[in-house]
Amino acid sequence: MTYHNPVLLEKSIELLAIKPDGIYVDATFGGGGHSKSILEKLNSEGRLFGFDQDPDAEKNKLDDERFILIPHNFEHLRRFLKLHNVKKIDGILADLGVSSHQFDVMDRGFSIRGDGPLDMRMNPRTGHSAAEWLSAIDEYSLTHALATYGEVSRPKKLAQVILNAQESSPILTTRELLNVIEPHGRRGEKVFAKVFQAIRICVNRELEVLEKLLEEGRELLLTGGRFVMISYHSLEDRRVKVYFREGQLIGEAPRDEFGNRLTPFKLITRKAIIPEENEILKNPRSRSAKLRAAEKTEITK
Repeated sequence: MTYHNPVLLEKSIELLAIKPDGIYVDATFGGGGHSKSILEKLNSEGRLFGFDQDPDAEKNKLDDERFILIPHNFEHLRRFLKLHNVKKIDGILADLGVSSHQFDVMDRGFSIRGDGPLDMRMNPRTGHSAAEWLSAIDEYSLTHALATYGEVSRPKKLAQVILNAQESSPILTTRELLNVIEPHGRRGEKVFAKVFQAIRICVNRELEVLEKLLEEGRELLLTGGRFVMISYHSLEDRRVKVYFREGQLIGEAPRDEFGNRLTPFKLITRKAIIPEENEILKNPRSRSAKLRAAEKTEITK
């Protein structure tokens, strides 16, 4: 079984515009597909740091003296690069979301296709599982999560249904959660996937750590360095799009007297790049991928 098929591989490497002697970060190492392609572009002076908090990814570590795998969440990007005496980098690549491996191993609790412990942690060695998170949540917070992170219709009603079931008997497996949800989903709504997405985002603080990656990445990038991001749902893509355009997470960038945005980025992709039909046929999980890239610039006033 393939650990993970790297999505938009050729295009993402092209947009990274790799300098042979540069320092790069693969923020989501996974199966190492993107990292292998980056290393092919580097000479003996180049360096690559891979981040991945999933212990299973450590099995894919690349045997290359130019490569260092850091087994931690990319939210700690700056701290761990500093430990390796790296203050500036030439590029960052991040393939966000859940890996094929994590979906395929039922014991990880990410998939709606089988049965396993209701876990959903990217790093099962730390934090609270989805079952533990669900046992401690109140109706208001669960309603907010379902509405905001799952974009579920009638989130309050569904939150009540889940918590009523939880009160009767703890929901400990993916199948138990699916059985609770099933009678209350509207036809064609994909309610299973939406609920799992909402819970997974909360359990892993996915949007919070993405925002930290964007801000720390901006500080670390050299002028002319590239940020390349692949996202899989609108909540991620919207944040990447806004940050690349405005240079900040909230509000608009200041403008000069001519109305030009004073931002630290030049957009390399005006519109998100999506996989071509042949890639989707080979790897159906790539269908929702959106690729964006930006280059660090000097702000001129």
